[in-house]
Amino acid sequence: METKFRIAFISGKLGDVDGVSLEVDKWIEVLCKEGHEVFTIAGHYTNPVQGIVSDNQYLLESLRFDSTLQKHYEKMMFPYITKKPSHMTLSTRDKILEEMMVEGEELGEDIYRYIQGNEIDLIIAENTNAMPMTLLGGIAVYNLLSEYKMATIFHHHDFWWERSRFSQSRIESLLNSIMPPSDIGSEHVVISSYSAHILSSIKRVMPTVIPNCENFEDAAVFDDYNSHFREDLGFGEDDILFVQPTRIVPRKRIEDSLRLVGMYGRKYPEVKEYIKFIVSLYQGDELDYSYVDDIRKLADSEEVDLHLISDRVSSVRMWNEDGQRMYTSRDVLINANIATYLPKWEGFGNAFLEAVSCRVPVVISTYLVYKTDIKGSGFKNIEIRDNYDNQGFLKIPDQILEKIHFILNDSREKQRVTDINFEIGKREFGFDLLSKKLNGLIESYSDEIRASHRRLQKSKRNYAV
Repeated sequence: METKFRIAFISGKLGDVDGVSLEVDKWIEVLCKEGHEVFTIAGHYTNPVQGIVSDNQYLLESLRFDSTLQKHYEKMMFPYITKKPSHMTLSTRDKILEEMMVEGEELGEDIYRYIQGNEIDLIIAENTNAMPMTLLGGIAVYNLLSEYKMATIFHHHDFWWERSRFSQSRIESLLNSIMPPSDIGSEHVVISSYSAHILSSIKRVMPTVIPNCENFEDAAVFDDYNSHFREDLGFGEDDILFVQPTRIVPRKRIEDSLRLVGMYGRKYPEVKEYIKFIVSLYQGDELDYSYVDDIRKLADSEEVDLHLISDRVSSVRMWNEDGQRMYTSRDVLINANIATYLPKWEGFGNAFLEAVSCRVPVVISTYLVYKTDIKGSGFKNIEIRDNYDNQGFLKIPDQILEKIHFILNDSREKQRVTDINFEIGKREFGFDLLSKKLNGLIESYSDEIRASHRRLQKSKRNYAV
């Protein structure tokens, strides 16, 4: 690509281990290699974004998912988030909505001043206009597009109508208008063919599909740092580590993975004492914290040795305040014997690709996007059909346990399967594909980016006068 641009990512949170943060890291790495200068605008940085100088990382706390205003507007506009929804008159709703719009537009002005000061050519909005977890951010980004005609690529990872807590609201007309918008001059990117179909049906826009990708070219290896993982976390060399490389949220169906591990231990009692079930990431922001309690109780009833280790997992390797090593998701997976990934719904499958890149065998449910966008590539996984009983639990056939036992005890078969998966992942979801997709996207949008640049230069002259 000949033309190099100044590109700013906008997100409620960056530098974390959630799917959006991880994908932004990958996009940034590829775009920087292509010669673009990258900036970030976020409400919170769990850790600094790698590969970008600190001066290019702008903190704007009004974008935060957990800002005081965000929590206030969530409570007012999404009554079913709370257990006891409050009554609200239309006049009260309209007043609060007006206040929210003003706050969002002011935030948009703050962002635009930063854009002017740094001569940003293009903004990439990360889920700001797909999921109302930063309502002011969504309004702000839409204002940049509609009022200032800022070149904008909306990168949608999932949508508000896919989350039950957002499915009923007092601002549905606003959500329909800006989450996402369908204004001419913007571009939309989704992570699956299913999302592309839904978005084109609902919004009449034709998004580009760029799937989650993984850096197979610089894959994780067992090294001097992550070789301490088992000892540091209290695991023995003979322990069998079942790793669930996800956050703890209901749609990840941790309970099905727990049941699977419990069933395996009962079927093969000779190894039960060595089985450890690890959930590597933190309690998510979906629903309340009672889900963690439910998981702990289920682990007790299933007699599964459960380990929640999010306090030792970070987006980057570092030492915490207690002088302990912090491990990345890759570090955890490189120590795993097998990974469990049984979501009922998933936007794509970041955790799956990470496991594949770490050459870990995967037990996976055949969720929708897996069937439409992943399965056809030919991965050799232990698949459990997405078939659920009357209580909502995944039906786990006995032969699945036998397949797990076989792969755990036959090193040659394990290597054969994981090597095949690695090569498929590198070919179908590696950085070569991501680079090709991003180059094509920016090239096709380059005329609008250049026009936006000219408008920005004109606005700076007018502002100076």
